[in-house]
Amino acid sequence: MEVSRLKVEGEHPVGGVPGLYLRIDGGSRAWVLRYNVDGKRRRMGLGAFPGVPLAAARERARKERALLDLGHDPIAERLAGRERQIQKRAMTFKVAMEKCIDSKSAEWSNAKHAQQWTNTLTTYALPSIGEMSVADITTDDILKVLQPIWTTKTETATRVRQRIETILDWATVLKKRSGDNPARWGGHLEVLLARPSKVTNVVHHKAVPYAESPDAFRRISATHGNGGRALMFQILTAVRSGEARGALWSEIDDQSAMWILPADRMKGRREHRVPLSSQAIALLMAQPRIAGTDLIFPSLKKKPLSDMTLSAVMKRLSIEGVPHGFRSSFKDWATEVAHAPTELSEMALAHVIESKTEAAYRRGDLLARRAKLMQQWADYVAPVGK
Repeated sequence: MEVSRLKVEGEHPVGGVPGLYLRIDGGSRAWVLRYNVDGKRRRMGLGAFPGVPLAAARERARKERALLDLGHDPIAERLAGRERQIQKRAMTFKVAMEKCIDSKSAEWSNAKHAQQWTNTLTTYALPSIGEMSVADITTDDILKVLQPIWTTKTETATRVRQRIETILDWATVLKKRSGDNPARWGGHLEVLLARPSKVTNVVHHKAVPYAESPDAFRRISATHGNGGRALMFQILTAVRSGEARGALWSEIDDQSAMWILPADRMKGRREHRVPLSSQAIALLMAQPRIAGTDLIFPSLKKKPLSDMTLSAVMKRLSIEGVPHGFRSSFKDWATEVAHAPTELSEMALAHVIESKTEAAYRRGDLLARRAKLMQQWADYVAPVGK
C-alpha cells in the first residue's frame, strides 16, 4: 500500500534488499536495483509495478545481489544470456544438419552415407523443421515429422529419427540448444510411438540357398567381364559387395596369400584380413592388371564397378538373389555343413563381436582356422575340376 501511494517522481528506496528502489517517471513506475561495480554506479531494471509486486521485486533483487557477491556484474550476465539466446536461435535445423553431416562424414566408411543422410532428412525433416531454430524444436515437432511415415515407411522413419537425434545432440554439445533431446527413443518417443519391430516386417537380402551356390557360381564363371569376376571373388571371400568391387592390387599379400582390407574400407572401421583360397588366388592370377588404376576389377572408366553391375550379372542368369545374399549363403553353409563355431564364421564375415570368446580366438589360431574354413567353402562352391 505504501508503494502504491508514492506519487513524487524520482527513485524511492523500499527496503528489504540494499539498493532496491521504485523509480517514478511521469505515469510509469518500475523497480530498479542500484549497485556499484569497479567504482561505477549501475542501475538494473527489475520490471514494472504493479505487474511485478514488491515481494517479487525483492526476490529478483536478492538473486542479482547473489551474483554480485560472487563477483559477477548482473547486467553483464543478463546481456551475455541474451547473446547466448541469439546465438542459439541463429542456427536453424537445416544449418545444423549440413554442419553435422560434414563433421561426421570422415568417420563413415561409405561416401554414400552422407548423401543418404541428406536425402532422407531433406525429404522428411526439412519441410517441417528445416527453418526452425534447433533451440526451439520440441517433441511435438519431432512427432509431426515421424507420425506420417512411422507405420508406412517404418525403416526410413527410424533412420530419420536417429539422424535427427544425432544432429540435435551435436547442436547441444555446441551449446546451440539445451535440455533433453526430443528425438531420443528410450524413455521418450518409445512411449508415444509403436515399436518398429511391431509395425514392420524385416526384409532380409534375398540369398541363394547354400546348396544352390555351386551351380550359381558355375554359371557366373561362364560369363565374361569384370562384373562376373568381381562377383566370383566376392563369393569366394564372403565379403560385402563394396569391398570386393573396391579391391586393390596393393591390398593383396602374395607371400601370405592374404587380402588385407584397411579399416577405412570396412563397415566396422577395423582392418580385416581375408585368407585367400587356392581358387581365389587362381582367379586373381588370371585377372589382367589395367594400367592407370590399382583396382582389380575396374569399370571401363577405371572406376569401381557399381553394385548394380553385379546384380545385373545375376539377373541375366536368372539367379534368384542379390550379391550381398551370398554372405548369408556362406553363413548357413558354415553352420550347417562345416559346423564352424559361430565366432569363427562371424569373424570371417567381419562382423564385430565384443566378447571374451572372440578375444580368445584372436590370441589363438583364429587366422589359421579361418584360412581352413575359407578353403573348405571354396572347395564346396567352386570344386576344382568340376
